[in-house]
Amino acid sequence: MVNLIKPEPHFPAPWTLNGEGIIMVFNFKKDWLKKSGLWNLNSSEVYRGGLGFVMLVNYHESPVGPYKELLIIPGKYGLQKRQSISHIFVDSEASTENGRYNWGIPKETVPMIWHSGDNVDTIGIGPEDKPILFCKIKTRGIPFPATTRLLPIRLQQFLGGKEFHTDPKGSGWAKLAKIEKIRVDSDRFPDISQVKPLLSFKVNPFTMHFPIAQQVHEHQR
Repeated sequence: MVNLIKPEPHFPAPWTLNGEGIIMVFNFKKDWLKKSGLWNLNSSEVYRGGLGFVMLVNYHESPVGPYKELLIIPGKYGLQKRQSISHIFVDSEASTENGRYNWGIPKETVPMIWHSGDNVDTIGIGPEDKPILFCKIKTRGIPFPATTRLLPIRLQQFLGGKEFHTDPKGSGWAKLAKIEKIRVDSDRFPDISQVKPLLSFKVNPFTMHFPIAQQVHEHQR
């Protein structure tokens, strides 16, 4: 079990972050979820379906400074049909420590690269000799508004013996995106190279707001 120790320095919620991000929207199938260990994230939280998301984010501004991020939200869980982040990597230890403490998000710190040019983003997550994920994403088309009003995120995270509920909000301008190349280390991250997204788009620029989490006690559930 992770011990939730107050980071030093601590950057308390709420947070407002600005940057760019690539969002892949999936309808994950039961067999793939079970194979990837995502069917039942917690002993009492059964998978309830819904859309899943993989996000690659390049935060240019945050309370802990710039950092990059990879995460997966497999879908909705539990009676309240909230979402959970099952895997998340960032390249900032301050983001890891504060993300765990503020919202119960199970961040891990690894090196990352993100190169942009000619409407192509080349992204590497983890060690160069054995990346957790490597991809090339091509962006195209006319910009359109994107907001969490259309694809809401209502997080339920379990960490350090605590339960956190957080409803982040975000908005920005998006273009359609296409995965040109992708490799995944399935020992570290669910192998999304084996499933096809319903939709992929890049949001640039965008703003995210992470409010103070509600810590839930058993009688509140």
